[in-house]
Amino acid sequence: MGEFIRVNRRNYACYRSALRGAAGIRLLQHDESQPCNYHYIVLEIDEDHAGLSRDELKEILWCENVLARRYFYPGCHRMKPYCDLFPLAGRGCRDRAAVLPVLCLPTGTAVTVDDIEALCRIIRFSTSNAAEIGARLAGRRLAGGVRTS
Repeated sequence: MGEFIRVNRRNYACYRSALRGAAGIRLLQHDESQPCNYHYIVLEIDEDHAGLSRDELKEILWCENVLARRYFYPGCHRMKPYCDLFPLAGRGCRDRAAVLPVLCLPTGTAVTVDDIEALCRIIRFSTSNAAEIGARLAGRRLAGGVRTS
């Protein structure tokens, strides 16, 4: 277990360093004074500053064979059996604002520092060229070439 935590912590530090100052991208910070397994690498995407939505960035990463995923999507109150048993449970939930801009990146012992650096270059390139990339993604969607789920 110690080796997994050591590698995840290394990966987290690498992501933190490589994404520092990236426009519209904020890495969820861990309180390093507390025990943590660094199991999740979570980004919050500010679409107004990044120029791309969370889903557009996920789409780009998937096109580059990076299996990023939406974090805690859908909310538990929307999943079976909860939505059937408690149909009003989501009323008043503000999950949309909290969940939509969040993306989880790969980590673990199969992910190398070189992988992380390459992935972060893709993110930086994408946000730096957001207008052109966004237009191309929209064109691909209209042509039916990209699934957005």
